Amino acid sequence: MPTTEQSAELDPGKLEQFVFRAVDEVGATLNAALVVMGDKLGLYRALADAGPMTPVELARRSDVSERYVREWLNAQAAGGYV
Repeated sequence: MPTTEQSAELDPGKLEQFVFRAVDEVGATLNAALVVMGDKLGLYRALADAGPMTPVELARRSDVSERYVREWLNAQAAGGYV
C-alpha cells in the first residue's frame, strides 16, 4: 500500500513568537560582550561618576578612542542600557 506524507500544520503566531525569541537571544548574547567591554574599559564607571556626557567627553574621561565609545554607546542606547 502506498503511504501518503502529510505536512504538519504551522501555527504562524507560534512561529513568529519563536523567531522573535531566537532573535532576542542572539541580541542578548552579542550585548553580553559589550557589557564586559564597557566594564573593563571603565565606561560604566565613568558614566556613573560623571553622569550624562557626550561621546567625546566619555572618550576623554575613559581614555578610549571616541570612535569606539560612540559605537559602544549606540549599541547600549539601542538596547536601552544608557
